[in-house]
Amino acid sequence: MNILSVLNKLNAEHKKGWRRNAVLFLVSQSITLFGSTLVQMAVVWYVTLSTSSGAWTAAFSICSYLPQFLISIPGGVWADRFSRKRLIISSDLFTALITLAMIVLMPYLSTEPSLLSGLLLMSVLRSLCAGIQTPAVNAALPQLVPAGQLQRFNGINAAFQSFVQFAAPAAAGAVLSFGTLRMTLLIDIFTAIPGIILLSAVPLSGEHPGELSAESSGNLSGRSSGLSRRSSGLSRRGSQRFSSALKTGLSYAFSHSPVRRLLILYGLFVFLCVPAGFLSGLLVSRAYGSSYGYLTAAELAGFAGMTAGGALMGTWGGFSRKEKTLSAGLVLFGAMTVLMGTTPDFPLYLVFMLVYGIALTAVQTTITTLLQECTDASVRGRVFGMLGSMYSGFLPLGMAVFGPLSDQMPLQWIMTASGIFLICTGLRVRVSRSSVHVP
Repeated sequence: MNILSVLNKLNAEHKKGWRRNAVLFLVSQSITLFGSTLVQMAVVWYVTLSTSSGAWTAAFSICSYLPQFLISIPGGVWADRFSRKRLIISSDLFTALITLAMIVLMPYLSTEPSLLSGLLLMSVLRSLCAGIQTPAVNAALPQLVPAGQLQRFNGINAAFQSFVQFAAPAAAGAVLSFGTLRMTLLIDIFTAIPGIILLSAVPLSGEHPGELSAESSGNLSGRSSGLSRRSSGLSRRGSQRFSSALKTGLSYAFSHSPVRRLLILYGLFVFLCVPAGFLSGLLVSRAYGSSYGYLTAAELAGFAGMTAGGALMGTWGGFSRKEKTLSAGLVLFGAMTVLMGTTPDFPLYLVFMLVYGIALTAVQTTITTLLQECTDASVRGRVFGMLGSMYSGFLPLGMAVFGPLSDQMPLQWIMTASGIFLICTGLRVRVSRSSVHVP
């Protein structure tokens, strides 16, 4: 009995330990994300108000996404080859140092073009750091959380991130109203320090990067199996080159059916999010009124829904079959897109936007969890690097397609068409840990 009691106590402490570590990990990333998001919003707003130039505003928007798109896949390679914890800390630290350098240099950038150029360079470097950090974060979470709890903790992570995106713009506006841009940039330094300290206290354990497990290798067939054995051999010899690792990761994703189809589904999902999500301000101004109050209400409803969706997934965890959660999320998301594009009543639009945010988080959380479960640990960083590239690539593509198109036809028509397509996709998608079917 005494031995059993000791074993039960040790097991309970172990379970408590992983939960503590996982929560610390998520909190540390939320703190640093808050500072980064606040600074990004503040810089874009500062440029918009000080220049009233569409060209400068577009340049800063592009610099927030394009570098991250370009570096995400190489960042995934580094997440598989090096310590993910050190990679995350280094990215946070380098981001803070870049911001600190800008704070020091600002008094010497006396002309507007020189200041804007400096801020533009800062945005590029910060975006590169984000592209390196994001794959490492997504790949590290399964090292902290048991497989059965991944869906819940991805939901909690989504809730944290949504709350940050909800709070950061308000905080940026308040700081800029009562202070200066330099003071706003300092917040990034103050959030990076506690975030790095908390993450330093979190032990990361699991498979060593670069080593494909025998079980996973056995499940791959043909070309994928050969690539896995080559990757493992190169890793053991310690001489795998970056280009070889990048090629192996890309080949793994393209040859491993579940991963390939989930990445395609996510890219399609992001692309079809643009009309109802990222062009929502345009719809509100055209259909309901060009008031800051209307625009603010729509943004708050969307972020509140995303936060509620994260909390729901964190407590409920979705259906026992993740394919059911993904299918239901896509159908609900598409239905809300159609309803948002057809309702003439603004309060009802806000209700649909709230539910839209819940469905958005459910879909993203489920796709992330499925990728974490069906991807071999040794290439997980590269796969999530590709996932980041899908987001930062398909979002600008959607803006480039649907933005000009909305000037040629009613945006409501575009939203209705994209919503119907999403509903059809949700009804036909089939997912399991070993196979994924996307129509």
